[in-house]
Amino acid sequence: MPGRLADKVAIVTGAGRGIGEATARLFAAEGARVVIAEIDAANGRAVADDLAARGQQALFVETDVTRPEAVGRMVAAATAAFGTPEVLVNNAGINVFRDPLAMGEEDWKRCMAVDLEGVWSCCRAVLPDMIAAGRGAIVNIASCHAFNIIPGCFPYPVAKHGLLGLTRALGIEYAANGIRVNAICPGYIETQIAIDYWNGFPDPQAERRRACDLHPPRRIGRPEEVGWTAVFLASDEAPFINAAAIVIDGGRSVLYHE
Repeated sequence: MPGRLADKVAIVTGAGRGIGEATARLFAAEGARVVIAEIDAANGRAVADDLAARGQQALFVETDVTRPEAVGRMVAAATAAFGTPEVLVNNAGINVFRDPLAMGEEDWKRCMAVDLEGVWSCCRAVLPDMIAAGRGAIVNIASCHAFNIIPGCFPYPVAKHGLLGLTRALGIEYAANGIRVNAICPGYIETQIAIDYWNGFPDPQAERRRACDLHPPRRIGRPEEVGWTAVFLASDEAPFINAAAIVIDGGRSVLYHE
């Protein structure tokens, strides 16, 4: 039985670990030909090699999304290997949490370059061929920070608010061309970044429990739970979902807070 993404060519940025890796693995399992676009060569190559060893189609391309020329080379390599990309998952991102007035200019530029401008560079690189083909699905990994403000997290939410605007604008602009652009907004997800954060406390398990207790299900999300939503949005099962933002946070963002 063919997978839900059978024969689709999909690019996943930041696919060397965390949400990106989980998404790439699920895409491959569902029959997609997956491009692992990752700046960390060791991690990216390891994921691609493992998928290939499982008989799945994967290509690693070292990619710095802050450099448009690198993005262009990555899309060209994807096209040469597998054909025109039909799916783009913009997952590459960084956390930059600073005090606004104490923050240096480089921190601001770095956050915007990766979390917003890098997404636009990738979209701009794939859109012409998607328009020519009359189909395409772009999934942007945003964040609950795209609509909530948590003190001490500047300028990350600024970039994620902008990413949500980019998602909506592109979704409306190219809907008539058969292209859907949507966002996923994860909350607290158990990635290596979260684990490293907990390990910085005297009692990592206590900090982990505290994080879980913030959420109605008394746990936090798993990377594959974000990945499955990306599979759905990239598939032919979501033809009328466009310019939308799907929240994956266990309901935390709708809780009343005093």
